[in-house]
Amino acid sequence: MNSPDEQSAVGHSQGDHRLEDHRLEDHPPDTHSQEVHSLGEDSSVGRSVDGPPPDAVPQDGLSGRRLPDERRTVWVAGTDVTGSIQSLLGTVVIAVFVITFIVQAFQIPSPSMENTLLVGDYLLVNKLCYGGGGPADYFMPYHRVQRGDIVVFHYPVDPAQHFVKRVIGVPGDRVRLVNKQVFVNGVPLREPYARFTRPADDVFRDNFPRLDVMSGPTPEWWLQLRKLVEDGQLIVPEGHYFVMGDNRDNSSDSRYWGFVPQANIIGRPLVIYWSVRSEGDPTAPSSVGDRLYHFAYVVTHIFQITRWNRTLRLVH
Repeated sequence: MNSPDEQSAVGHSQGDHRLEDHRLEDHPPDTHSQEVHSLGEDSSVGRSVDGPPPDAVPQDGLSGRRLPDERRTVWVAGTDVTGSIQSLLGTVVIAVFVITFIVQAFQIPSPSMENTLLVGDYLLVNKLCYGGGGPADYFMPYHRVQRGDIVVFHYPVDPAQHFVKRVIGVPGDRVRLVNKQVFVNGVPLREPYARFTRPADDVFRDNFPRLDVMSGPTPEWWLQLRKLVEDGQLIVPEGHYFVMGDNRDNSSDSRYWGFVPQANIIGRPLVIYWSVRSEGDPTAPSSVGDRLYHFAYVVTHIFQITRWNRTLRLVH
């Protein structure tokens, strides 16, 4: 999702000139003079017995000479700036890595998953749980998409959009609906999460699949249905999933546009880290002015519009 800058080389040679607690009175004058000369020290070192050790003062990285006071201040300030930049770059790199490979934040803009997920819920989605379909899947603790999982995925009709639905059928399953009741492989599903707000008056929505009724945004899906329906049941092909919204009467899902390919699945929601009540039109503001107004409203009313009982709630 970039490596930190290399550390400055200024002051790198300080440790090369450290004296091992030598005293002038411990050696004859000629011996000390020869030793200091061999270490490459300035002659003034021998006269600063009571002062700070040479390595306590910033030095010129090339000549080893102690820096003047004004250059010493610049050196310290430069070191602080370099350290701050390194910390900032490290934080950015970690954040990009986490967002790219581990978790990602999403907002719920529609009521298709009510009451499990509400408009205004902000989610953290685990992007590692299902793997990426590569060799690493054999070594990492990934698991397959299972029936009943809530998944975030790229909308097959328009991959730029992100949808969140519940998996109803996995590859090989036979799916059908009779008067809103879902049957998988001939067994009725127990779905306490499902919500119904309308009577069973839509033959395509409530009794699926129907080959005598065309519905949905793409005619290709209706043609595909005719090839995958046997004995009134829709067969989920390999590498694809049949998904539906929990709000069954108000959800654009696989009944209308088809299956979700495995490659389109981003991950699974982990937690609702924040939830806010929508005011007025639930659609996102389009113009810059509307966005600024919406942001100002949220900031000034954050305590009133936050759903505190949904904050940090696990998604399942």
